[in-house]
Amino acid sequence: MTRTVSRLIATAAAVGLCAVAVGACGSSSKSSSSGSSVPAQTSTAGSSASGVVAALASKVPAAVRSKGTLTVGADATYPPNEFIGSDGKTVEGMDADLAKALAGVLGLKADVKNATFDSIIPGLAAHKYDLGMSSFTDTREREKTVDFVTYFSAGTSFYVKAQGGLTVNTLADLCGKTVAVEKGTTQQADAEGQSKKCSGGKVTVLTFPDQNGANLALSSGRAQVGMADSPVADYQVKKSSGQFKLVGRPYGTAPYGIAMAKDSGMAPVVKAALQDLIKNGAYMNVLAKWGITSGAIKTPVINGAIS
Repeated sequence: MTRTVSRLIATAAAVGLCAVAVGACGSSSKSSSSGSSVPAQTSTAGSSASGVVAALASKVPAAVRSKGTLTVGADATYPPNEFIGSDGKTVEGMDADLAKALAGVLGLKADVKNATFDSIIPGLAAHKYDLGMSSFTDTREREKTVDFVTYFSAGTSFYVKAQGGLTVNTLADLCGKTVAVEKGTTQQADAEGQSKKCSGGKVTVLTFPDQNGANLALSSGRAQVGMADSPVADYQVKKSSGQFKLVGRPYGTAPYGIAMAKDSGMAPVVKAALQDLIKNGAYMNVLAKWGITSGAIKTPVINGAIS
């Protein structure tokens, strides 16, 4: 989240019911899933936006190909990237849509499962998930544990209460303040790192299992500042019925990565499938659907961390 990568209101449709908490109505079930297959229009060369690329499907590791399903872990509290839909159980958003499109190219069916953010990478190592698509920032530290295929670019934004909120332009402005973040995110690392640099009051960092808890802390006055990935913070502010506002400018722009276990053999085939989606326009169509085309990339890479 970067969730660094991080998370927000559970779903735009629920905002009216969660106006005070801004996200307090997030999913309580981590077993929710979203399954989808892409019509099997097989091609041996390129593919249509909904077609299987046979040459790539044949390269899917046998352990995944034999089950016919691509199991994807996502913390569905981070719209528009991933959140629980209006039916109360289906994972929707940019990552879910891209997961379905990738699975379709590879001749598989996507099963997107809702999970807490900090449980996904361990779940990959345990082969509970084939992929983690949950706004993970590709960092060198995370690359020690998993492989990434980059697919998006995002920074971190600050947000505060619209009425009487603080002015925060940089991390240094957090000294002496209370900040709400999601556990295991880059935002947590950044806020804690800044606290060590503060000459006066330290940064009080409140961590929560998901971004909904961080939003509630801000709306209730327990925290003075929230931090999240730039596309997520922007979406949340727009959907907060005037409760929150963005302050300062995004910092730390870095790539999101699709995560997978290092011994899975999935990285080259996922990279190739994403390249196919970029080439045929399906990738940009997904980003346009969620209003986040500004984060589009042109060329995915394996383990493209910049910090």
